[in-house]
Amino acid sequence: MTSEPRVRGPLRAQGAACEAVLRALPDWFGIEESIREYVRDVDDLPTFVAVDGERVVGLLALTLHSSQAAEIHVMGVLADRHRGGVGRALVAAAENWLREQGAGYLTVKTLSATVPDPSYAATRAFYAAMGFVPLMELPGLWGPENPCLLMLEKL
Repeated sequence: MTSEPRVRGPLRAQGAACEAVLRALPDWFGIEESIREYVRDVDDLPTFVAVDGERVVGLLALTLHSSQAAEIHVMGVLADRHRGGVGRALVAAAENWLREQGAGYLTVKTLSATVPDPSYAATRAFYAAMGFVPLMELPGLWGPENPCLLMLEKL
């Protein structure tokens, strides 16, 4: 049985934790260049890390766009911890921190439903359960093979 994760953050310089989590999730993070970019980015972004003991089981990093709006830049939860509250705990910690900063909106980009992919269908369902709504399709952002859906949550 797994224990309830502790969420730490916001932290900086979490590139190594990010790399470990993303490389364990090839169904979501299978593009090498993207993994390297996320690892570099996370070192400079406010990041929340879910740990079980000393094991990192999930990570969420934020991009702060303005005093009112932030974006989930990257988020990953180890597959053996899916549907166990880790993702909810990470998003809740980020939401609480953003509210303390005075932010009113949180966005996330994910793969559009126009591409049938069960892993990303689960991702969209997770964000919807967390209160995010589809805002707009951005088919050219990541290229035609990876159309983007922008989702929004009012904090």
